[in-house]
Amino acid sequence: MASSALSSAISTIGNVLTEEAKFLWGVEEQVERLQTELRWMKSFLSLKDADARQGEDERIQMWVSEIKELAYDAEDLVEAFALRIGPKRKGDFWNVTKRWACIPKEGWLLHKTRSKIESIIARIADLTRRLQTYGIRELRDAQTSSSSNLRRELRWTYPHVVEDNIVGLSNEIVKLVSILVDHDNDHYKVVSICGMGGLGKTTLAKIVYNHNQVRGNFTHLAWVYVSQQCQKRKVWEDVLLGLNDPLIDVRKMSDEELAGKLFNFLKDTECLVILDDIWSIEDWEVIRPGFPASEPQSKSKILITSRKKQIALRGDYVHGLECLNQKDSWELFQKIAFKNRNSADHNTADGRKEKEELGKKMVEQYCAGLPLAIILLGGILASKELFNEWQRVYENVMLYLKRGKGPQGIEEVLALSYDDLPSYLRPCFLYLSQYPEDYEIDAQRLIQLWVAEGIVSSKQEHGNGDEIMEDVAEGYLIELVERCMLQVRERDATLKIKTVQMHDLMRDLCLSKAKQENFLFIVDQKNACSLSTIGKVRRVSAHVFFWIQRIKCPSIRSLLFFNMFFPHEELDKVMIQVVPDCTRNLEHRCCWDPLFLIFFIPLITCMQLSKTRGIWTYIFKNFKLLRVLDFEGRGDFSGYKLPSGIGNLIHLRFLSLRGLKFKWSHLPSSLGNLRCLQTLDLRVDGTVHVPNVIWRMEQLRHLYLPEECKCRRKLKLGTLKNLQTLANFSTKSCYGEDLLKMTNLRELKIRLPFNIEDFMEDFGENTPIIGSKRLQSITIFNHGERIDLRHLAHLLSSCVNTCKLNLEVEVSKLPEYHHFSLNIAYICLSGCKLDEDPMSTLGKLPNLKILELNYESFKGKKMGCLAQHFLKLDSLSLSGLHSLEEWKVEKGAMPALCHLKIQNCFHLKMLPDGLRFITTLQELRIVSMPNAFKDKVAEGGEDFYKVRHVPSIIFQKCF
Repeated sequence: MASSALSSAISTIGNVLTEEAKFLWGVEEQVERLQTELRWMKSFLSLKDADARQGEDERIQMWVSEIKELAYDAEDLVEAFALRIGPKRKGDFWNVTKRWACIPKEGWLLHKTRSKIESIIARIADLTRRLQTYGIRELRDAQTSSSSNLRRELRWTYPHVVEDNIVGLSNEIVKLVSILVDHDNDHYKVVSICGMGGLGKTTLAKIVYNHNQVRGNFTHLAWVYVSQQCQKRKVWEDVLLGLNDPLIDVRKMSDEELAGKLFNFLKDTECLVILDDIWSIEDWEVIRPGFPASEPQSKSKILITSRKKQIALRGDYVHGLECLNQKDSWELFQKIAFKNRNSADHNTADGRKEKEELGKKMVEQYCAGLPLAIILLGGILASKELFNEWQRVYENVMLYLKRGKGPQGIEEVLALSYDDLPSYLRPCFLYLSQYPEDYEIDAQRLIQLWVAEGIVSSKQEHGNGDEIMEDVAEGYLIELVERCMLQVRERDATLKIKTVQMHDLMRDLCLSKAKQENFLFIVDQKNACSLSTIGKVRRVSAHVFFWIQRIKCPSIRSLLFFNMFFPHEELDKVMIQVVPDCTRNLEHRCCWDPLFLIFFIPLITCMQLSKTRGIWTYIFKNFKLLRVLDFEGRGDFSGYKLPSGIGNLIHLRFLSLRGLKFKWSHLPSSLGNLRCLQTLDLRVDGTVHVPNVIWRMEQLRHLYLPEECKCRRKLKLGTLKNLQTLANFSTKSCYGEDLLKMTNLRELKIRLPFNIEDFMEDFGENTPIIGSKRLQSITIFNHGERIDLRHLAHLLSSCVNTCKLNLEVEVSKLPEYHHFSLNIAYICLSGCKLDEDPMSTLGKLPNLKILELNYESFKGKKMGCLAQHFLKLDSLSLSGLHSLEEWKVEKGAMPALCHLKIQNCFHLKMLPDGLRFITTLQELRIVSMPNAFKDKVAEGGEDFYKVRHVPSIIFQKCF
C-alpha cells in the first residue's frame, strides 16, 4: 500500500505548496525537495510493481513497508507545519501582534521542521543505498517464479474431468443449455458465467460442455484455459487444435493468418468454444479478433467464465452464479462427508446423528454457501471416523479450510482475485477489513472514509474534469463489486449502490492480507487485553469496548469504534472493584435505600464522568495525527461534555459523533481549529448547541448538523464552497441565503422551519434559492409541521436536476407538476395529509420510477390514476392511507409497473379493475390488510380475475 501512501503524501504536500506557499517561508525549498524525492520513489515503486510482489520476496516487503512509513511521516510533518504556522502568518492586525509575541517559538518550530525534513530525505537516501546493496534494483528483470508456474499448472482445467458431487445447479444447467442450443436464442453469440472464486463457474461450464444436447447440437467443441497469463496466439492455436481439423497447420501461420483462419472456421461451422477463466478486458479484446462474436450469421457460440462482471458484460447474455442456500449447502456437504458411511453409524457412540448436528453448524457458520468451502470441509471430515475428531475440526475450522489442498485451497483461490487488483484498488479492499463480520457497510460513508484517508487523492479529482473525488471513489467501489469481491445488499431508486457486504471467506482473506501489510489492528475479544504490545500501526478498529489508554502508539491515523462508547457493564466492573459491598445494589438497580441514594448514586455518576473524560483526554493528547475518528456504536453515555481538546486534532478529515450522548450539550468552539475536516457528523442525541465556527472549515464536503440544533447566533455556512451533503438545514439556525453559495451541493435535507421571506426580499419569484445545479436528492421533514405551499413550490423549482424527493411535512396539496424536476425518479410522501389526490400531478412526471405514499400522506377517500400517466413507473407502494376507500386505475395507466404493495389501507374496498390491463406486473404484495380484502384478492375471490396474470401474489400479516 506504499503507492497509495505516496500518492496521498504527494497530493497533500502539493496542495500546501500551491495554496499556502507564502506560509512556508523558511522551509519551502526543503518541502519542494521532499516532494520531488517522493515522486521519484513513487515512479520507481510503480516500475517495479513492488506492491503486488511483496509475497515473492521478504526484501520487497520490508522495502515497501519502509517507503509507506516515510510517506506518512512526510505528509504529517508538512501538514502540521502549515496548519500551525499558516494562521499566525495571515496579515490582520491581531495575528501580526500575536506573531511578534511568538517569534521565538515560531523560530524554534521552523528549525525543528527543517531538521525533520532533512532527516526524512536522509532516510530516503539510506533506503536507496540499501536497494542497491541488497539487489532489489534488479527486480524488474526477475522472471516469473517457479512457484507461480506450478500454481498455474495445478489450476489447469480439463473438460473431461467433471466432479461427481453436483448440487444446486439444475436450473442453471437447463437455462444455459437452452441459451446455447435453442434456435430462438441464436442471437446470443457470446454467453458469460460470472461469480466470485469458488462458486463453481468452471464446474458449471464443464457440465454444459459435456451435456448430451450440447454435444448433439455442435459438430465441433473446444475447451481452452485462459488464466491470468493470457497469450493470444496460444489461445487461438489451442482452439483450432481442439476443433480437431486435420487440415489446419497452425505452426507456419502468422498471427493475422491464424486469427483469420479461426474466425472463418467458427463463422461457417457449428462450434462451441469454452474460454475458461478470463481475467481482464484487455485479454478479451486481444483474443477477440479470432472469434466472430459480433457476426449475426455465425454458426458458432462462445461460452466464457470470469470473476469480473466487466468482462462478462462483453457477452450477449450474462449468467450470474450465487451462493448455495442452506438446503443445497447441506446436501452437498452430506454427499462428500458421509460418502463412505453406512446407516449403522447412527447407532454408534460416535454416530452420524451427532456428526450431522456438528456438520450443520460448521456449514452454516463458516462456509456461507460457497461450494468450494463446503467441498473442502466435507473432504476433511470424510476421513475423520470419530466424533471427537470432528469436534477438533470444529474448534479450528478456518485453519483447516485455509490449509486446503494445493492451489484449490480457499485462500489460494480467493487470493487470485486479490493478486489481480490494480494498485489503486488494493488499499480500498484492505480498508474493508476493519468492519465486523456480516456488517452491512453504508456505501456513502465508506466513500467518505476512503477520501478522508487519502486513498482517493485530490490529484485524481482534478485530473478528471468534472469528476470529483467521491465519484472516483464510487467507481472504485463499483469495480470491487464487479470483480465479485463485494456483494451489493441494497440499491437506491437511481440504482446507485446503497449498502454492501463481504462474504465471510472473502473477509477472512481481507483480514489475512491486512495483517500481512500491517494495514490495521482490530480490537476484538481475543486481543483486547494485549493492546500495549502492538507495534507501530496506523489504524485501529474496535469491535469491543477497551480502555483506550492501553494503546501506546502515537502514530495512529484512524480510530473507528463499532462498540458502545462506555457500556454499563464496564461501569459495573469498576464499581465492584472500588465498592465491593454495593455489588448487590448495582445488580438490581432499583434500591431506594436512602444511604444508597445519597452516597452511591453520586459516586457512580462521578466515576462515570471521570472515566469517560479520561478516554477523551487520552485520545486528544496522544493521537494528534488522527485523520479519522468515527463512532459507529450508537446510543450510550459519552461523558459530561465533548472536551475542548478536540481542537488539538488538527489533521482530522473525518469526525463522526453520531449517536453519542452528553450531559452538557454545548459543543466546544475549538472545533473551529479543525480546518482540514471534510466530513463532520454532529448528529448526537438530544438538543445540541453548536458554536458558530463551522465557517472556518472551508474544506468541508459533508456536513450533518444535529436534528435539534440550537445556536446563540445563526450558523454561517456561506464559506463552504466544496459542500456536497448538508443535513438538518433549517432557517431557524442557519442563513437561508447561504444555499445560493453552495454550488457543489448534491444532497440536501431540510428540517422545518424553512421560511424564505427573510432572505428573498431582494429576489423575484423566479429567482432560485439553491445555487447548485448538481443537487440530486432533497428531503424536507419535521413530521407534524406544515410548510407553506409557495415556499415548497419555489424550493422545488430551484432543484432543476433532482432525482430523489422525500417529503415528510404537512402541506395542503402538491405544487403543480411543472415545479418538479423532469429528472425525478423517486418520490416518497409521508405524513403530508394532502387534501387533494396527488396522482393527477405525480402521474405527469415523465421519469418517475418509484413512488411511495406512506402514513397519512393522503387524507382523501378516492384516488385515481389516469390513462397515459406514470409511463415509466416500476414500483408503487400504498401504505397507511387510512381514509382511502376507492382506487381507480384507467386502462393505459402505469404500463410499465412491475411491483405493487398495499399495506395498512384498512378501508380500501377492492382492487382497481384497471390492474388487469397491466401485463408487466410481476409482484403484488398485500400486507396487514383485513381478511375480507385478502379473500377477494386470493384465488377464487371476486377480485382475483384482475390479477390472475401476476406471477407472484404475497399475503403477509392479514387479520
